[in-house]
Amino acid sequence: MEHIIIIGNGISGVTAARHIRKMSDKRITIISAETDYFFSRTALMYIYMGHMKFEHTQPYENWFWKKNRIELKSGFVSTINHQSNELVLADGEVMSYDKLILAVGSKPNKFGWPGQDLDGVIGMYHKQDLEKLEEYAPNNKTCKRAVIVGGGLIGIELAEMLHSRNIPVTFLVREKSFWDGVLPAGESAMINRHIQNHHIDLRLGVNLKEIVADSTSKVKSVIIQETGEVIDCDVVGLTAGVSPNINFLKDAGIELGRGIKVNRFLETNIPTIYAIGDCAEQHEAIGNRRPIEAVWYTGRMMGETLAQTICGNRTAYKPGHWFNSAKFLDIEYQTYGWVFANPKEFEQQFHWIHTDDTKCITISYHKETSEFLGINTFGIRMRHEVFDRWLTEKRDVNYVMQHLADANFDPELYATHEPAILTSYKKSQLQSA
Repeated sequence: MEHIIIIGNGISGVTAARHIRKMSDKRITIISAETDYFFSRTALMYIYMGHMKFEHTQPYENWFWKKNRIELKSGFVSTINHQSNELVLADGEVMSYDKLILAVGSKPNKFGWPGQDLDGVIGMYHKQDLEKLEEYAPNNKTCKRAVIVGGGLIGIELAEMLHSRNIPVTFLVREKSFWDGVLPAGESAMINRHIQNHHIDLRLGVNLKEIVADSTSKVKSVIIQETGEVIDCDVVGLTAGVSPNINFLKDAGIELGRGIKVNRFLETNIPTIYAIGDCAEQHEAIGNRRPIEAVWYTGRMMGETLAQTICGNRTAYKPGHWFNSAKFLDIEYQTYGWVFANPKEFEQQFHWIHTDDTKCITISYHKETSEFLGINTFGIRMRHEVFDRWLTEKRDVNYVMQHLADANFDPELYATHEPAILTSYKKSQLQSA
């Protein structure tokens, strides 16, 4: 019986296992050292905030795996020998495979800061990070202040988590405005104000110089590079992005870049080895997408796609139109298609912001053809399937603006803003005519 080994029990690896099982009787083994069972990584923050317990983040009952003949193995893989189709665990155990799927995920970035490995320095990616946070920041008596380094989505989630327990937060962001490499200026500025309105000490355009230890090798303070300012704190969250978890593959003969290099079929340079999820790096980016995408839904899609190939139906990975969603404290964010932080030469953007400073949209369209290219929405819930269809149909921006109400997620229960948006859009068109 063909043996499929999957390293990693995140959304990519587990989705691949489930779909391989649906289509075959192959032997399947998932190896992971993080947790015994699959859990929803995006829900970690809600455990700390008291909205759910860890077991609530597990989509499947513990009996599911045995019933579906998916073997679970706890351990670290230290070596892969592709010539013999074997891998070696950290405890010395050798396992053989016929096909190997690398779904090893990411690790938090560290940039060689002095003190970056002290007690009280955490990431917010693994279950172990959550456990450390509970240890070092259970309340605002044990943790008088936390400092977060890095202004992406994980950083704002960690800020919200700590804020929920009334722990003062200083937020160090290298960029001049929050997430301004992704968000257009108007949106980024609104999120800056929203963070500050929640009494979070947002510091823009600054870098971490050093994390200082106390006499017990625990965090005592941080020093800011530009000013030399010392900020006393008990916890430091390193949230300056993530990188593929590939260090253990350096001598495995697998082609590596920033991640594990794959083609459109998620195949590596070794015929029996594949990579999926946010450790996989496309040789050539798909459209405007980045070669590596640390996004939950693309990991799931890769798992589904690769299962087809593993089961004899070789299938290319086609992620479709870009979309994503997130939350900036209590403002929901959705994006469909492409709205660039720095508009391309062919791109025109229309921006609308509500007077309450918590809702806005930015619509992107082609200057010459008026083709709708994408939309960002903040504080207004929209329907994915509607925008996905409009992007596929290459709708004109004027059509989108006239029919924007069709995409409203729940117009019966929420205030609608489409008339005001359309009026503002028409005014902007007149001014630019």
